[in-house]
Amino acid sequence: MPKIDLAAVQARKGSGYPQPFDAPCLTRTRRHLGEAGGLRDFGVNLMALPPGGWSSQRHWHSDEDEFVYVLEGSVTLIEDSGATLLRAGDCAAFAKGTGNGHHLINNSSSMALYLEVGSRNPHDLTTYSDIDMMSSNADGRFVHKDGTPYSKS
Repeated sequence: MPKIDLAAVQARKGSGYPQPFDAPCLTRTRRHLGEAGGLRDFGVNLMALPPGGWSSQRHWHSDEDEFVYVLEGSVTLIEDSGATLLRAGDCAAFAKGTGNGHHLINNSSSMALYLEVGSRNPHDLTTYSDIDMMSSNADGRFVHKDGTPYSKS
């Protein structure tokens, strides 16, 4: 199994969300470790989330399981049932198709580092619970829930 050189994996800052939905996620930094290792069936990302940052808009997946494991610091998991503090060594799993919108927020005063793992199903549709937005893995575009695309700004 080849070792992945973390220093060689590009850190991608921010998100691809249309404005204004990108604002809470502008400070997050993601490294696509699975992609760097040539994985095709599932993704593994190393996420650095500074204080005040959001992992994403609150969302759920139609056809993709998702898993997070906190390596350093702490984050607050927000889901339909409320908030749960996750510290280093804690993990959470999100089964596909549940409709349980979730995301992580760093409410602490220090950097949080965690792994996120997903199945990369090409048929997956991500629905954003609190805003009028969806995205399909097939094309990666963000659209309104009625299917109309967001205009480029």
